[in-house]
Amino acid sequence: MPRVTFLPDGKTIDVRLGTTLLAAARMAGVGVRTRCGGVMGCLMCKVSVRDGSAVSPPQEGERRKMGAGAGGMRLSCQAKALGDVTVEVPEDPLKAAVRKQLERQKEDEDLW
Repeated sequence: MPRVTFLPDGKTIDVRLGTTLLAAARMAGVGVRTRCGGVMGCLMCKVSVRDGSAVSPPQEGERRKMGAGAGGMRLSCQAKALGDVTVEVPEDPLKAAVRKQLERQKEDEDLW
């Protein structure tokens, strides 16, 4: 059984061979943004697959949508686990904005 590890959460889950990374994320309770339900329509489910991870090669549709310079980025709805995989899930933009605002407030408090 392939083992999929999600960073930065550090959650790991064993999945069946050929399970998409999006399905694995859902089973592990890891939030991967998507709007199209996993049919390669929204391009929101991009994740970074670490070197040495065993995932299916990109099919023509994914290559066309992602472009040649994807650099380890994959659509989690298309990439399938063929062995152990380490995936880095980008921070949700809303969470990133809130985190930055909280950091600014903390800096302001430290000034007083």
